Amino acid sequence: MTFDPIIQGDSGENNPPQLGPVDGQQLKNLIEASLTWLRTNQQIVNELNIFPVPDGDTGTNMVLTMQAAYNEISSSGEHNIGKMAHAVAQGALMGARGNSGVILSQIWRGIARVLDNLDAMDIPTFVRALGEGRNTAYKGIVRPVEGTILTVAKDIAAEAEKQLETSEDFLTLLEDIVQAADASVRHTPELLPILKQAGVVDSGGKGLFYLFEGMLRYLKGQSLEVNLATVQPLSTLAIQEAKETIEPGQDFEVVIDFTPERPLDIERFYNELTQYGTSIQVGEGDGMYRMHIHVPTEKRYQPIDYTMKLGTITHVTIENLVAQVQQRTDQKIQSKVNLAPVEPGQIATIAISPGIGISRIFASLGVAAIVEGGQTMNPSTDEILKSFENLPTDKIIILPNNKNIILAAQTAANFSVKNIKVVQCNTIPQGLAAMLRLSPDGNLEEVYQEMSQAITEVDTGEITVATRSVKMNGVQVKKGDVIALLNGKLIYSATTIEEACLGLLAKANVSDRERITLFYGSDIQSIDVNKISDKIRSVYPNHEVEIHEGNQPHYQLIMSLE
Repeated sequence: MTFDPIIQGDSGENNPPQLGPVDGQQLKNLIEASLTWLRTNQQIVNELNIFPVPDGDTGTNMVLTMQAAYNEISSSGEHNIGKMAHAVAQGALMGARGNSGVILSQIWRGIARVLDNLDAMDIPTFVRALGEGRNTAYKGIVRPVEGTILTVAKDIAAEAEKQLETSEDFLTLLEDIVQAADASVRHTPELLPILKQAGVVDSGGKGLFYLFEGMLRYLKGQSLEVNLATVQPLSTLAIQEAKETIEPGQDFEVVIDFTPERPLDIERFYNELTQYGTSIQVGEGDGMYRMHIHVPTEKRYQPIDYTMKLGTITHVTIENLVAQVQQRTDQKIQSKVNLAPVEPGQIATIAISPGIGISRIFASLGVAAIVEGGQTMNPSTDEILKSFENLPTDKIIILPNNKNIILAAQTAANFSVKNIKVVQCNTIPQGLAAMLRLSPDGNLEEVYQEMSQAITEVDTGEITVATRSVKMNGVQVKKGDVIALLNGKLIYSATTIEEACLGLLAKANVSDRERITLFYGSDIQSIDVNKISDKIRSVYPNHEVEIHEGNQPHYQLIMSLE
């Protein structure tokens, strides 16, 4: 992005830059800078996942939330900072994904409230806006938890208030804020024991830190497109699949394995690659490097030509991201489910589902609309809102089926004029149990209460593969182990899926249960699931064991214990 001179004076050491009042256009530049820097460090935030499971998506959620906010103002020529801030808040609200995205949208909502109809923002106003952003975010959470993005927002506001009397310019104040945010993030494990146990800091707080650091780097004229040039071990290089919406210019994904002729200057390597594309990642192992980049069509061979000058290329893959998205779209069209018709005055149920198989089961139980989503693909507030706004009834029940989607569902409910209830279901089995209590012609409050009771009567097991080594809840896990979670808690580690299933069932004490239902994902074959189910039947001969195709990603098995 270009550097907009909102700094008054030069930036020499003996004459520090002075920033005048910030108007709407300057705020837009700061928003773009924060978004750009957050996107640059998106994968770092994603990897700050408490559990060693393949669903770290906080960075992605915050980037998509900020992207929606920026899209709202990208073409605006508005100079009134109040109007610009309200547009940012509105975009963030409708684009909010995941708990971190929703809380971030509330921070912007509070900031916009203070800036309402002001032409420009001076330092005292900025400090008050940060304070109201903090207050609004806390008010939006029924049970605020410290050691999260909320704490970082609070510490940022507190530092701004502390420095108000002595800060003479925005740049100095922003430097103090960024330092406070960094310290706050590093302190989060002391406030939230599970972070300390997992050996990570809070991901949402880290994302908020990057947003403010991006503004600071922009004002200092520093690069926003290149992170600190860190290199991951080659075995853990995360190459993410294309999203449903590809950013402009991300037509092809290029992955190159190569061995450099001389020691590789990582920072220079990153800088050169930014000329060709985005989403740059580099991994290293035993002297060999793997480079990943997204590029526009006309530049798809340029990273190869450049890398050949550095050493010997051993392997290259080029994937058409646009074609991949189109293929998935075509598959969805071919796999439509038969949703329940809704009559005026009836109760319509909306379910968030991570796989087409699970979607078909929800449809068979009578849901009126399905929103695709789950781990690593949290739907936005707007997507949830659009799923029911055209239904011919004002009685709506939403089943988030994921703890990281509940806040977005509640935000959609608050934004709608319809009478909406959000059942606090954290898992697919809970959502399915709730659907069994649906009575479309019943009283909305009574049906909601019945569904809320139903989710307490089912336990959920999840089987996946550990993405990193950790010791948690007394369970020692090595990267690549098969792990079992019971109601979201890591309880078992094994070398095979079958062993993990049996270990989970033993610890779940299923003797007082009657039915064990397996929903198998896209990463396991049905023949293997049948073998596992036969083993479960032999160990638990008095239990009814069912198998359903779920097609969910990341989790080989989701288990419902009823």
